[in-house]
Amino acid sequence: MARSELNQSSDTRQVNKADILKDFQASFFSMCRLASLPWTTCLHSLCQKFPPSVRYRRLFLLELIRRQEAAGCDPLDELYDALTAVVAAVETTECYKSYLLPCGDAVSLLENVAVISEGTTGLVTWEAALYLAEWALDHRQSFTGRTVLELGSGVGLTGVTVCRSCSPARYFFSDCHPRVLQKLRDNIQLNGLAESPSVSVEELDWTEVTEERLKEIGANTVIAADVVYDPDIVRSLVKLLSKILKCSSAHVLPEVFICSTIRNPETYSGFKQQLE
Repeated sequence: MARSELNQSSDTRQVNKADILKDFQASFFSMCRLASLPWTTCLHSLCQKFPPSVRYRRLFLLELIRRQEAAGCDPLDELYDALTAVVAAVETTECYKSYLLPCGDAVSLLENVAVISEGTTGLVTWEAALYLAEWALDHRQSFTGRTVLELGSGVGLTGVTVCRSCSPARYFFSDCHPRVLQKLRDNIQLNGLAESPSVSVEELDWTEVTEERLKEIGANTVIAADVVYDPDIVRSLVKLLSKILKCSSAHVLPEVFICSTIRNPETYSGFKQQLE
């Protein structure tokens, strides 16, 4: 998947990343007029509907204009008009990020601009969630027709991707921070999943969830992204995973997939040791 800020006129067909890159390369190598190139700019309809942060759009356009001027090309009025509009825009604490699925469809999420805000880091998409979503698309058999429990869903990238592309029988998003849960519900609605009877959002405290509730969920696939970053959280996670396995049938244990960014090797090593 890739973040999307693509400028293409047709809204009647889904955009395919590979086709865009191919068109761009063909236009570039044949030295087509710059204005006719399929620039990845702020003019695409997806960007108009779900705009990235004002700062990001401003920096993007400034860099694009700088490169164009350095190449000695004729100025493009569209770029300067877009920059004027962005400069006049008001900075906000929230913005949208959009990620293209292989089918060309997009997952758009409302996220906070700041990495840490409102006492949590769960209001932005972290790298491991992106990798887990990509992995899920390559291993759909682990989700299709299954009951999936996601731990620490955050703003929802992985779960929305799985729900829209992997056809799970049931999908349980979960988190415990009130503001994260609200943002998660907003993004589920934003991506057209709020009315699905197979999609649920759980307020799930790893230290307090009961075996009875885990049995009711009955997950046969458990996933989590970027939840191995603090020793205290790791201990709670391992205890929860043990409880999930204990609640499951001895004949059919759930598959568990944890995707991590290793920021502290000692913490990650401790996690693996506790799993053993």
